[in-house]
Amino acid sequence: MLPIRDHNPSEKTPFVNYALIAVNVIVFLSYWGQLDDYRYMMSIFGTYAFTPVELTEQGEVFGLFTSMYLHGGFMHLAGNMLFLWIFGDNLEEEFGHLRYFLFYTVTGVIATLAHYVAAPYSDIPLVGASGAIAGVMGGYLLLYPRARIDILFYFLVFFRIVAVPAWIMLGVWFGLQLFNGTLAGTGSGVAYWAHAGGFVAGFLFALPLWLRRGGTGYWRSNAGQPPHPDAEYDLQPSRVPHVKRVVMRRSSIPNVKRTR
Repeated sequence: MLPIRDHNPSEKTPFVNYALIAVNVIVFLSYWGQLDDYRYMMSIFGTYAFTPVELTEQGEVFGLFTSMYLHGGFMHLAGNMLFLWIFGDNLEEEFGHLRYFLFYTVTGVIATLAHYVAAPYSDIPLVGASGAIAGVMGGYLLLYPRARIDILFYFLVFFRIVAVPAWIMLGVWFGLQLFNGTLAGTGSGVAYWAHAGGFVAGFLFALPLWLRRGGTGYWRSNAGQPPHPDAEYDLQPSRVPHVKRVVMRRSSIPNVKRTR
């Protein structure tokens, strides 16, 4: 299941969310042409990624803040930016520009620390924005549990776009992080515990705002949906044409944890 949009339009321009997407893209483009150069990429990730053992043995904390702006490949970047595009604008509207940036940064750091707690002696660099984006998703779930999310559902050659409430899509996503994190531990190429930690942090940090809005009364007043009309799209949920499968060549980039 892949979310492609929500029906929760922003009424203000999300400048910070746009800036976060732009910075992530610019940083990635700065080394995109060198992804196959193992030595060069290790110098980049060795400097700016978060490596748990370096915090354990050397107290290195720089990567807690910089690793969330690095990505290990184009699809890694594209998937994260899609989620940020869908869910981030509404959180920025609720929090305000500066508070949203602080919310994003702090939940991203907590997500990275959750990964650290799970694997304090790992020497594999951690990169990716999805710990912070998971925080955005956690806050979104609390504020708009019944906002409609359009999901691209695919199974083998079957494709369909369906609209589901946010609590289903985000609840399933969070459950998968817990399941996969428990099943795979820290031996996977995906930092599931960073995702789970960021999601919980985002949910908790959104609680004061939710309470100021009236808590459960805020849900009742809007039936758990956004307090403004849904977005209407010209293209309603429908079948998607079948496309040929493309075989991707395995990249030779360094072994890094991807928070996606």
